[in-house]
Amino acid sequence: MNTAENPLIRPIRPEDDEAVAAIIREAMASFGATGPGYSSSDAEVGAMSAAYDGVRAVCFVIELDGSVAGCGGIGPLAGADADICELRKMFLLPLARGRGLGRALLQRCLEAARGRGYRRCYLESLAAMDAAQALYRQAGFRRLDGPLGATGHSGCNRHYLLEL
Repeated sequence: MNTAENPLIRPIRPEDDEAVAAIIREAMASFGATGPGYSSSDAEVGAMSAAYDGVRAVCFVIELDGSVAGCGGIGPLAGADADICELRKMFLLPLARGRGLGRALLQRCLEAARGRGYRRCYLESLAAMDAAQALYRQAGFRRLDGPLGATGHSGCNRHYLLEL
């Protein structure tokens, strides 16, 4: 059994979809990032388990005490070279923050990206997401001057890339 002291990071399952959608929407809303141009409005949010096929894309959840407390995944970056993946929809509930779980989830996503043959990982964020950006920089992501690919997330104003 996973507990708050022994969290589990595992691939998403269909029964996680509702909890994951709520986490994504709640986290984005807390930064005023709702509506078109933000990832919380992507069609995949309501069915994340179906959107991440495991071949070129995978989504993981953090489970604490039997409940989903975070999510994050990787997949091909739309409109970019085939060797670039995108870190997608990485969010944690407040109860999961500040415990090293974001770092563990990020490492799991990057390992999955390498294992699927990606050579670079791109991500988009918001200026107000200070803690997330600090995590990305600590992991070696470098800030870009503008976006890559065609994510449709015009509301995002921070862009990063990591050589895998």
